[in-house]
Amino acid sequence: MIVAVTGGKGGTGKSFVATNLAVLLSRNKSLVAADLDVEAPNDHILLGVDLENEEPVKIMFPFIDYEKCIKCRACVNVCDTGAMLAARDGTPYVIPRLCSGCKSCLFVCPTGAIVAGARIIGRTYRTPVHVGGSSFTLVTGVLKEGEEHTPPVVLAARRRALSLKSDIYLVDTAAGTSNTVSTAMYKASVAVAVTEPTPLGLHDLELILRVIDELEIPHRFVVVNRAGIGPDEEHSKIAARYGAEVVAKIPYTRDVVESYVKGVPLVVSRPESPASRALREVSDRILEVI
Repeated sequence: MIVAVTGGKGGTGKSFVATNLAVLLSRNKSLVAADLDVEAPNDHILLGVDLENEEPVKIMFPFIDYEKCIKCRACVNVCDTGAMLAARDGTPYVIPRLCSGCKSCLFVCPTGAIVAGARIIGRTYRTPVHVGGSSFTLVTGVLKEGEEHTPPVVLAARRRALSLKSDIYLVDTAAGTSNTVSTAMYKASVAVAVTEPTPLGLHDLELILRVIDELEIPHRFVVVNRAGIGPDEEHSKIAARYGAEVVAKIPYTRDVVESYVKGVPLVVSRPESPASRALREVSDRILEVI
């Protein structure tokens, strides 16, 4: 069972909801949480743990054997990221940061002048988490600074998480609706879209619900975070349009900020607060469909 916590818009409290759900769900089932927001992973910060068990994420990198190169420009013509450039005489050069490691140049070269190497673009981590009587494993993907190709790191972290035996795989996606988000949610059975009662929150909620609908995720829940700072009547209408329902409204409260500062999930630090009760409602609905 893959449960994806997403949201479209950044800053809605997606990681806050994901980490607290991980604590709650792991009390009933074995759980692996995967932080696939590889450009800004922060689940470990909210859980108060240091990342452990590092593994590099490598992609193919083309080296050029100029003794074999006939300057035909085939590698340059096939490269769709602009990583292969040619001088006026046809001599090819590689811009490492732009290379996605797709291997097209390797396959198209007629003389075998492209040599397959590798370079590190990120890392994954596997960290045991023990908090508030709950225990689970956190897998984190981290994109290397200056790199632009996030999908390989997302895929590596996702594969590492799914390689671990568990009842539930809780996936925390990146913000937005890019291909990295859809990759993270692939084959999910439950999608939890976290939004906020603002015009932009409403706009991006519809965008992420479209993605969820295209992926044919059967169980679709909406969580309104920071409830009370604005109207949220339209959120239910948008949710219903895509076969989803608003299952909880988390009030705007100082308790959430304090849990961030402490690095302790809210359901542990303030288990009886209204926000914690709302999070338990979400957890209970997920358990109902498992």
